[in-house]
Amino acid sequence: MALLKYEEIAESLRARITAGEFAPGATVPSGRDLAEQWQVSRATAIKAMDVLRNDGVVVAKQGTGFIVTEAPVARPAGSRRAGSARVTGGMPFLRIGVPDWVEPPARVAMALRISSGVRALRRVRVLQLPDGGPHSYVEAWFPPDVAEASPRLTETAAIAEGTTRYVRRRTGRHPVEGVDVTTVRLATGPEAQHLGLSEDTPVAVVLHTAYDQTGRPLTCEEGVTPSSLFEQVDTYAM
Repeated sequence: MALLKYEEIAESLRARITAGEFAPGATVPSGRDLAEQWQVSRATAIKAMDVLRNDGVVVAKQGTGFIVTEAPVARPAGSRRAGSARVTGGMPFLRIGVPDWVEPPARVAMALRISSGVRALRRVRVLQLPDGGPHSYVEAWFPPDVAEASPRLTETAAIAEGTTRYVRRRTGRHPVEGVDVTTVRLATGPEAQHLGLSEDTPVAVVLHTAYDQTGRPLTCEEGVTPSSLFEQVDTYAM
């Protein structure tokens, strides 16, 4: 699938950022510079920067331009509704351990539509509060057909463009429907450890499953948040 020009520019900048050419806090080339380098209109260059900004790769800094974000950001599970950019409501996070292939819990296997005994790829992270404290413990699971086609998912480094965009580039599949199931239980040992809780602390659990354009599951993400930090607000017509 050929990239549009602004996507090609954005991809090039992502690669340069990933390679360390632009460190966190560094200023990236301006829209004017990019337009000259790529021989495109300034509007096209700005559109490329908008893609990076919406993906949380860069942020605007008054008087400076766009700078590389200091930390990767992600949205809590259950905050991925249509129309919300990845950086909107995003939080910095820490990757926990290394991605591994393990048999998922029954509830996740059912959401991913994989049989008992089949391993899926797991990526674990802890989303952080502004003061650096833990907000939620998240396990993201990918079925074998998605993970095997997207090798960067097995790496510990953050995917600057976001997993959704990366998986789409690799597979041609993208999320068109999300299902969130919210339950309440007590924290498990690993969850309590990473969230700084006792094991008898109530937590809210959001099981988020994203389905592609053919109705097949792309990923299942379980986000665990202490009850004291969990809030869900829905506004609707009556």
